[in-house]
Amino acid sequence: MSEVPISPSDDVDQLLRNAQLRDELEPFLDDSISHLNVGELPTSVENEYLASMLAWERAPVLPICEWFEPTLVLPRPETLTEEQLHDTLWDTIQKLYDKRVVLDFTDHLSDRQLYCVIFRDILPSPEKKIDRSDNYLHWDCADAGGDPEVWLRYYASEEDRRGWIESGEGPLPPSAPPPFPRKLPRRPL
Repeated sequence: MSEVPISPSDDVDQLLRNAQLRDELEPFLDDSISHLNVGELPTSVENEYLASMLAWERAPVLPICEWFEPTLVLPRPETLTEEQLHDTLWDTIQKLYDKRVVLDFTDHLSDRQLYCVIFRDILPSPEKKIDRSDNYLHWDCADAGGDPEVWLRYYASEEDRRGWIESGEGPLPPSAPPPFPRKLPRRPL
């Protein structure tokens, strides 16, 4: 396996970028930078890490509905027929994905229930709006109520279920296939 040679000017550019990023991060300095072992990371990888930290620090916290221009306002769920709701739901799922919001663990919810989660929980939620093409906000729809039973019943692996039993955190619901399988736009965690 041959390595692509890095020219000295690339090294210099990476070091200059590193210094610039560290200067810009100075007001936000905490232990996360001092724990970075720069001796073990290539400067380009360190720069990506620092750039992601800077993007996080500078990102505004806005309700997700305000990530859109104009603000994304959905019709109230009770005003929609099943067909209107279905069409509006899938349009909204695509709009969320276009803003890099990925909905995870939705297959236990009917279309109406998922629409209500988006309407009630997701769109008004204040979140960091990070404008980096590699950054996705994953919304865990199985944890909307804070009850682990949904995840344990429909999404947990056998290993996860065994771990739950061993931890003694509570009763284990029977495993079941999710009742509303759907193919949503995906990005890895």
